[in-house]
Amino acid sequence: MLVVEGRKNMLIALLGSAILSFAPLIYILTETNPITGAFFRMLYALPILGIIVYFSRAIDTRDFKSRQLTFIAGLFLALDFLAYHTAIDYIGTGIATMIGNSQVIIVTLISWKFLGEKPNKSILIVLPIVILGLVLISGIWDNEAYGENPSFGVLGGIFAAIFYSSFLIIYRYSNKEKSPAQNLQLDTTAGAAVGLFILGILPLQIINVEPLNIQPSYPSHAWLILLAFSCQVLGWIAITYALPRLPAAHTSFALLLQPVLTILWGILLLSEKPSFQQSSGMLLILGSIITVTLFGNAEVTTEK
Repeated sequence: MLVVEGRKNMLIALLGSAILSFAPLIYILTETNPITGAFFRMLYALPILGIIVYFSRAIDTRDFKSRQLTFIAGLFLALDFLAYHTAIDYIGTGIATMIGNSQVIIVTLISWKFLGEKPNKSILIVLPIVILGLVLISGIWDNEAYGENPSFGVLGGIFAAIFYSSFLIIYRYSNKEKSPAQNLQLDTTAGAAVGLFILGILPLQIINVEPLNIQPSYPSHAWLILLAFSCQVLGWIAITYALPRLPAAHTSFALLLQPVLTILWGILLLSEKPSFQQSSGMLLILGSIITVTLFGNAEVTTEK
């Protein structure tokens, strides 16, 4: 019975990752700027999530403080999406997603520094490899680098990974009760929508970020509705439900499916053509993520 349950949860996690792998492609089709695409992805998801929460009538055992933490996690998710969408515009879907998913290494480092979770030595070994991979992707020594501005795209991807890591850590501690996935997703999405709206009305042009465009247009907003329903609702609910119910190793591999598929979709569907040097950098980062996944599990050294 436990084996059947484990397989079901793994399938749900893989399905969620597969759905999320299409998010960068759909964002490209919206033809919106980074903050507009991210904001409406969250905004359009809110009523759908609200309906799901209302009709599911699942018991949410979180207290007010935990719900606040989930909302705050959404604020960090807003920063992540702004940086991630910016990276996509400058360096393409595949490379931006691979850099963003190096968060597994950043989470391990943050957990080591602030939470007393000592990692395996593998994390220290792969760090310089990841840095080399980022340098190769940035196109510093590459005359054929793919992307409008590879160096700026790498910088955006790094910030996305940092903000995503912060989101994951706060999100993790906001759901110790393992409350219903749809309730968590509603609070997180609300936090992200508020955060993106605030960012959208700030004068971010000074850092070359276009302001929020609130005027709906077709077909851009049709794609944004699809993005909200498929990825922000279905994909994330599947991930949120399955991951707490899976062993850590299974969790990491399920999440790795997303960047791998996104790279494939970018090459096959968007005709993205990373240079040999950039492809080598992506392979170095992917290999590092797999190494940390397999051998870098943290060991808790603090006592509570």
